[in-house]
This record gives sequence, C-alpha cells and structure tokens, in this order.
Amino acid sequence: MTTAPAELIVVADVIRTVDPARPAAEAFAVRDGRIAAIGTRAEVEALRGPGTRVLELGGAAVYPGFADVHNHHAMAGRTDLFELALPSSLTLDEILGRVREKAATLPEDAWIIGGPVASTLLPTLANTASRRLLDEAGGGRPVMLVEDSRHNRWVNSRALELADIRPDSIPEGGVTILDDEDGAPTGVLLEAAGIPVQEAYDRSGGLTSAQHRAASAHGVRLANSYGITAFQDAGVSTDILDALRELDTDGELDAWVVSSLLINDEIFGFDPIGSPLIARGEEFRTPHHRPDFVKIFLDGVPPARTASFLEPYVADAAHGAHFHGETIMTFDELYGWLRQVAERGLGAKVHCTGDGSARLVLDVAERLRTEGFTTPIQIAHGQFLAEADIPRLAALDVVADISPFIWFPGVIPQMLAEVLGERAEHSQPNRALLDAGALVAGGSDWPVSESPNPLEGIQGLVTRADPLRRAPGTLWPEQAITAEEALQVFTRNAAVAMGLAAETGSLEVGKSADFVVLDGDAIGGPADAIIDARVLSTWFAGREVYTAG
Repeated sequence: MTTAPAELIVVADVIRTVDPARPAAEAFAVRDGRIAAIGTRAEVEALRGPGTRVLELGGAAVYPGFADVHNHHAMAGRTDLFELALPSSLTLDEILGRVREKAATLPEDAWIIGGPVASTLLPTLANTASRRLLDEAGGGRPVMLVEDSRHNRWVNSRALELADIRPDSIPEGGVTILDDEDGAPTGVLLEAAGIPVQEAYDRSGGLTSAQHRAASAHGVRLANSYGITAFQDAGVSTDILDALRELDTDGELDAWVVSSLLINDEIFGFDPIGSPLIARGEEFRTPHHRPDFVKIFLDGVPPARTASFLEPYVADAAHGAHFHGETIMTFDELYGWLRQVAERGLGAKVHCTGDGSARLVLDVAERLRTEGFTTPIQIAHGQFLAEADIPRLAALDVVADISPFIWFPGVIPQMLAEVLGERAEHSQPNRALLDAGALVAGGSDWPVSESPNPLEGIQGLVTRADPLRRAPGTLWPEQAITAEEALQVFTRNAAVAMGLAAETGSLEVGKSADFVVLDGDAIGGPADAIIDARVLSTWFAGREVYTAG
C-alpha cells in the first residue's frame, strides 16, 4: 500500500463494496480520482496528510455508484427540457387539455412533441374521430405523442400530412392503423411506421447541437441525482454521440457512458445507422465515453403484438388465434450482423421482448461461440424466456439485461395480461437466471420507466411488487432475489455487462472513486422500504457531482 497522501478519506458505519473478496469496509482513500486504499479505518488513516479531506459520514451508508445497463439518457433529458411531458396515467380528455395548453404558447406552425400516452389508450385513439380531437387541441399545429413503450406514436392530421402518410401512401415498415369505417390513417403508428413523422419533424429543424448537448447533460445530471455513475445508452444518434464527446472533452461528463450504435432503427428515425454509423464510432471515443456496443431491434413490444413469441398471442379479431408475432431479422441476417460486430471487437445489445426472439439470439450466439467469437451479447429486456433457454444464457455467456422498473407500476403489466393471458404472470425469471449462473444486469429503460432510480429496481427484484405502492399484488414471487444480489445487479453486474468492470461497479483499489452516499443502509433494512432511502450525494472519480438540496 503506497504511503503518498490521499486527497479524500471516506469513513462510514456502513460501506458496502460489492467486492466478493472484501464485501464491507470501514473506510477508503481516494487519490487522483481512484481508490488508493480500502479497509479498516486504521489502515486508511495511514494515507492521511495535512491536505486530506476526511468525510465522516456516521450512520450514512456508502455503496458503489449505481450502474444502469439500459437507458436513453438523452431522450429523457430532451423530454424534460424541450417536450410536453405527460404522466402516462392521463385520460384522453386530460391529454387533449395538456396539448391545448401547450399549443397556446407556441407559434402557429410549431410542432408539439411529447408523451407518453398509455398503451391501454391505443384502441381508443385508433380512429378518425380521436385524430380529429387531437387536430382541434393542436390548433392546426403538427402533434406527435409517443406511447409508454416509446415504440409507437399517436399523431394528428397535420403531422400525417407533413410525413406524406395517406391511404395511398402507407409507410413500408411497422403498422399504420387505419380507421375501420373510412380507411384513413388514424394517427396510431406502430414501430417503424412512425419514423416518417419523426423525419418530418427533423426536417422542420428538430433540435440544435446546443440543445442536444443540453439534453445529454441534463440526462446525466438526473442520473447522478439517483446515484448513477455509469450507464449504457441503448440507442444513439450522431447528435447524441457528438454531445457526449463534447461534454467529456470539456470535463463535464460526470459518468461512464457506453453507447449502443444502431444497426437497425424501428422507432427513433436516426440517420446514419448500420455500417456507416459503426464506421464512425471511434470518432466519438473519449476517456469516459465508450462507443463499444451496437443495438439491434429483433422484435417490438408485446402490447402492440409486435414481439415474437414461441406460443401464440391471445386471439383477437385482427390477428386470429395463431399469431406469434415475428422477428425483424432472420437467423442468417442476425448472424451476419453479429459476426461483423464480433470481428470489429464490439458488443451487441439485442432488443428481445418475446421468448421467440430471445431463442433466436441464443441460437445465433451458439453458432458464434462454436466459431470462437467471444463478443459480448446482451438480451435486452429478457422478461420472457422459455424455461429450456434459461440455462443457455450462462452456457453461451449471454447477459440478461433486465428492466424490473416496467413490471409495476403503470399500464404495461395490464396490457401484457390482455395480449398474453396467464403467461404475463411469468415475467422476469431472475431467480432462475442467477441460479443457472447467468449474468443478470440491471437497467431502467428510462424514460420508458418514469425515473431511473435504481432503488426502485432493487426493491422490485426483492419483493416482486410495486415499489411505489400504486399497484397491488406480486409478480411471480418465486423469482425474487436477495437484496445483496439485487445491489450487485445494479452495480458490479451492470458494469461487467458494459465492459466497465476494470473501472467501476465496486469499491476496490485502483478503480474509479465512484460512490453514492445514502441516508441509511437500504439493503440492510426492510425489503419493502428500500426506496425510502435518500441519496445524499453522488461522487464520480472522487468528485461530488450531486448533493441533495
């Protein structure tokens, strides 16, 4: 242990390191933004010098900075700063009222962008009469609202006009829902069908470079306020990449960020994507920003019946009794992309919300592993997995990127039950995954979730119940994991999944001094009170980047 003085010494009654070799400590020392020593107070005091700051935290608890393996930080920042933010609990009349209020503040030709609207509302919205109500609320302005999965959109007549979506000009991708009576586009656009509207908005000006930078910076600040010091953005544009590069170059990126470069785009409307974007990835690498993954959409979302399942959906008039959904790529197409990605030394995050798409990923991974490729592969969401496939994740070194935030609360579980029946009750088999030896990494999918608060995710993993106490009952309680395991899911495991294990995810000598200070030991208390803990401060590379007001 070196004897050069430390800049900072942290002492607390509870320090959870998430280091299996030393799970608890009394103190640690920080030098040059990294942990120089950790252990007993006496051991760490050896590094105290005349200029050392000592942080005496008493009964507070110190954990490694939280890591979020799946979010959309820039989208969240943009929504908060520049869009009409709608609680997903609003009724149709309440949504129209909010749009009307926003319209009154804008020029006549300005776009109204916002959301989310509840996925349970989509059947109510999918008709010409509802579209005309949105026309009236917007006062002639184009309106584009996303629904709660962020995969689908509800737009008005002016937005359809600007996107050139008409009965005789329907987008090739996704699903454009038509009115049963007049055959006109209703404005409900599923998956890629909404991209032409996004492109029309972008042609009108979209966001400036300064606004993209502000959105990313705001997203990182919000993440810091929940104790997050590392995250993976699950789908980026060159605007987002450029914003992250600028922020880090200017010393203003207060988190480790791993970006996922889009191979295909079913929802965002970004350009470029695929090979041209991958070829540019290295332009944006900085000390704290790593464009190390790609993102592939392999299916959509169950509520819209665009996810791929091994067994059919609940029968309905539009799809019949034998509809399974479908994957966006075939085996050969997915294999071709993942092999190309592996040859470039990148990892892959593959969006799979159905057990059918998850099986396809595992089948392709099996071939790649047989050929000697070790590229990191994440199954994003992974909430539905066939029982026979659960052991395959560990065997094939495929990560389960899970989003426990979207079990409860909200309308998504309700919609899952409507389209999947009893299968909806068997979501997120996390106990089985851990017992099988799989790496389970925690993600928020924020802003699909209302906040990125890891304590919500941790409590949900332990109790299998709504951490915000807004929805009754539990979801497949046999799949609960322990609080210590859940903390690891949102720290060390997520860091390993993102390729950041050498830098962060646990409090160990040599790692970045990334930690969160809570007002109490959330993990050591009652499971149903984990979210009651309050973040007092967040530290990144030994710097305090958030302080509670």
